[in-house]
Amino acid sequence: MIWTGEINRPYALDADVGLYDTTLRDGEQTVGIVLETEQKLDIARALSEAGIRRIEAGFPRVSEDDFEAVRLIAAAGLGAEIWGFSRAVRADVEALVELGVGATVIESPLSDLKLAAYGLDREEILRRIQAAVAYAVENAITVCFFGVDGTRADRAFLRRAYEAALDAGATELAVVDTLGIASPDAAYDLVGSVIDLGVPIHWHGHNDFGLATAAAVAAVRAGASWIHGTVNGMGERAGNANLAEIALALEALYGVRTGLKLDRVRRASELTGVALEPWKPLFGENLFRRESGAVASQFHDPPSIEPYSSDLVGAERSIVLGKKSGIDSIRLKCAELGLEVPEERQRELLAEVKRLGAQKRGLVTDEEFRRLAE
Repeated sequence: MIWTGEINRPYALDADVGLYDTTLRDGEQTVGIVLETEQKLDIARALSEAGIRRIEAGFPRVSEDDFEAVRLIAAAGLGAEIWGFSRAVRADVEALVELGVGATVIESPLSDLKLAAYGLDREEILRRIQAAVAYAVENAITVCFFGVDGTRADRAFLRRAYEAALDAGATELAVVDTLGIASPDAAYDLVGSVIDLGVPIHWHGHNDFGLATAAAVAAVRAGASWIHGTVNGMGERAGNANLAEIALALEALYGVRTGLKLDRVRRASELTGVALEPWKPLFGENLFRRESGAVASQFHDPPSIEPYSSDLVGAERSIVLGKKSGIDSIRLKCAELGLEVPEERQRELLAEVKRLGAQKRGLVTDEEFRRLAE
């Protein structure tokens, strides 16, 4: 089902990576997007069924609706672990305790730019980190410390903050590229610099430079064991890392196990209601549609024109007609629609299809093709 050849074999990785979905919190921060409470539960259920191992149910203190969504998801008995989100603020953690959420990320800014924006100094933020983490741990909540804007933080202070969180009882750490500024090389270097702390390392990246997937793969190469992301890459600005794209790259190109059922995650994508570019990897509507006549001539042999099977991602292959069609496109479409068109007429029909496609500046529909053929 994967037809990439041998080119990537020398770079295969021996790793087992967990996917941590933050669609219901970070993904909902997409401008203009509001996910309803029941919609969030449906998305969480679809993600769990698709093999996502951890789902961040949301930030309960944002609103009553968010509180209710976290409650519903935590009580739904899903196969995935349900995580919460909290700032390094006691009241945030108290909400998670009230909801009975057993694990959470606790965030705090680490870069001097962010600290200045909040009017905080380094010593104060360390105090807040330790207090919030310790309170969560006292209440039997597993904590991953989430260092906001870590990729722009002073490296020595970032490590000091991580060590403070671990001293307070955190058992996992997240390296956070809040503004998506880390190149894959930088992601590899930063994750590698904290692996020696001896706890699971998460990578949380954004896509402002179009490198979120590449940076996530680099983080895995450096030893990260959890990768954060969202459905369809939803999120602020240019979005978060797209978990399904990352899983496809890791599984198909690097041989890394993620546990994601690529043919089942499409449902979660559809439930968000977010429109995708037609050329988007995995779920774009054009991935397995063929208009070009040169490509249509090879339609019978998927490995010759596609890097992976449509079955892998639960999609369907199809021929569409337009300005770029060829004689094989006409033949295949006639067969698909059960139209008997003499061979000598097919050339004329192709010319008519090309003219109509150019005139419309788009595709010729099956109904339009039927009328032309008749």
